Amino acid sequence: MSFKKYAALAAVAALTLAGCASAPAAEPTAAGSDLKICVYTHGDGGSFWSVAQKGAEAAAADLGVELDYQGSTNDAAKQAATIEAGTAAGCDGIAASAPDPEAIKSAMLTAHDAGIPTVTMNSGSAVFKDLGAFTHVGQDEVVAGREAGLRFNALGVKHVLCPIQEAANVGLEDRCKGLAETFTGKAENFNLDGGLADLSAAAAKLQAALAADPTIDAIFALNADIAAKAALPAAQAAGVELKIGTVDMSPEALDAIEAGTMSFAIDQQQYAQGYMSVVLLYLNLTNAHELGGGLPIYTGPGFVTADNVAVVKELVAAGTR
Repeated sequence: MSFKKYAALAAVAALTLAGCASAPAAEPTAAGSDLKICVYTHGDGGSFWSVAQKGAEAAAADLGVELDYQGSTNDAAKQAATIEAGTAAGCDGIAASAPDPEAIKSAMLTAHDAGIPTVTMNSGSAVFKDLGAFTHVGQDEVVAGREAGLRFNALGVKHVLCPIQEAANVGLEDRCKGLAETFTGKAENFNLDGGLADLSAAAAKLQAALAADPTIDAIFALNADIAAKAALPAAQAAGVELKIGTVDMSPEALDAIEAGTMSFAIDQQQYAQGYMSVVLLYLNLTNAHELGGGLPIYTGPGFVTADNVAVVKELVAAGTR
């Protein structure tokens, strides 16, 4: 694809200077106004994905480009169709999450072959090159799981249950895999497929697991809603004390951390994932940058604990965490 107007270089410089100055930033220039950047995720628009979308929207506004953001609510076939439609409809750059890489591989490679630069975001750090993307923006899920395992070691627990709420999501499996690599006790995967669609049923399944095996003393939830609305109620109903950690955040999970009923949340900083995906594609289109050096660009894992939860809650209220 041919590069867009050289005037866009001035826009990048202007934005950089604006970020360093104390005066209010200038209105975005029209240099990139003919660009259409598309962000197509498997997201559901919930507490996590709405923040990623806000990040993408903020970057598009800052850069003065058109944004087409669409989630597919964990429907891989729908996501692939959306990528195909975007390729045909004039996307200049495409960012896509890749929890089920094979399902979107053909669509992503079609975009790549059409000369459209692509990046993966959120999930897909190990396979982005196979999809034709020049980098990935997110957290390495195995690394996140490893760090969680070390946290659970420090908490002194012996048996961690790792419930997987989406059977086809390789990123969730990688989180449990990483946990098992560093946790010195027993790390056990637990099938909770469809748990997000029915949190009450998920809580019941977890409660039954806790009743069946009293050695379970911790749960590593892979989603904040699973943590706060399924794992925590399950522990309370079963009458057991558990150490609960989660990936990602929600208002309820942060309240639980503040109250001491949840130990930690891993923050992969999804606002930055949305924002940086748009910026990386913009720089590629306007200045031939392929940032990342052929490697992923990590946005996490960061940890939210009792020590910093108050600050993080303020940022969540602002819509940027």
